[in-house]
Amino acid sequence: MNIGITCYPTYGGSGIVATELGLELANRGHEVHFITYANPIRLDPDTPRIHYHEVEVSNYPLFQYPPYCLALASRMMDVADAYELDLLHVHYAIPHSIAALLAQQMLAPKRRLPFITTLHGTDITLVGADPSYLPITKFSIEKSDGVTSISEDLKRHTVEVFGIANDIRVIPNFINCELYRPSTDRAGASAYARNGEKLLIHVSNFRPVKRALDCIRILAEVRKHAPAHLLMVGDGPDRGAAEHLARELKIAPHVSFLGKQNHVERLIPLAHALLMPSEMESFGLVALEAMACGVAPIATRVGGVPEVITDGETGFMEEPGDIAAQAARAVELLSDDALHTRITKAGRQRAEERFGADRIIPRYESFYREILERR
Repeated sequence: MNIGITCYPTYGGSGIVATELGLELANRGHEVHFITYANPIRLDPDTPRIHYHEVEVSNYPLFQYPPYCLALASRMMDVADAYELDLLHVHYAIPHSIAALLAQQMLAPKRRLPFITTLHGTDITLVGADPSYLPITKFSIEKSDGVTSISEDLKRHTVEVFGIANDIRVIPNFINCELYRPSTDRAGASAYARNGEKLLIHVSNFRPVKRALDCIRILAEVRKHAPAHLLMVGDGPDRGAAEHLARELKIAPHVSFLGKQNHVERLIPLAHALLMPSEMESFGLVALEAMACGVAPIATRVGGVPEVITDGETGFMEEPGDIAAQAARAVELLSDDALHTRITKAGRQRAEERFGADRIIPRYESFYREILERR
């Protein structure tokens, strides 16, 4: 198939999933065309059967805000026409699904161009629920030829908030278990933990919903009972506050802020445990990445996380904001090798058997064929 993919080409989970999906589809012989305003961070455009088409937005004095949605729709139509795309697959509802609808209508006199919208989380729970965007989000979902959700929880939320009557197909996020895999010796950990401490890791976009400051507080509690060093991977609005808190709690030497990283699959396996203290997660992709890497996730019992982690078996879940409970779980994992081995082995097995790319990508292919056969 010739497939067009549009996503936000940044460090958010939706863009990462869309990029990994495109790469997996290309590996399976499909031609994949990314249509975005910048090259997605994890996309190598030199990959066979991967094509990148930049969306250029003109800044005219008349426009207070550049009309990106219109430029995107025009580019989608041009690419679909020139490269005979079979369908468009857009990730994150606003504005991508509306742009796809416009492209579909512009191309309608020539031929049919179906589009699929994948809902990832904040496009529904935050942006879509905003009164300014709720009607158009609902409209764009209802006009999509196919809709997928990354978790059952997000599907339920979408139906409840928007009253969507469309069928929403749940296709969970996936992981390439050949790329994300455990490290037998954690070689490289000593570059961060020079005194032999075990590593904790947090990976996010440092937005308030991720509760990055909780990670600093958790480390402060953990270090009262076990030597540990924390890797903070990513960047965003709360990074400065997290750095300030680390200094305030006098644990700054035991925290490494690494900024945005293109290869988290090289960093995650160095750690013993992942901290994911989020206020909300529609899936919890980084928890799955940790499980695949043999790292035990300590997460919060929110959203779609219970669909990924089985508490006490493949990781741990506590309530958001419960610093003491999350720190206690970290201390257990750092102190009890038998527990750590049991949790991480079960997590790796879960990642392979339920969320491996070889199990999830065929479900997308099947859904594509189903949409193409509809009239």
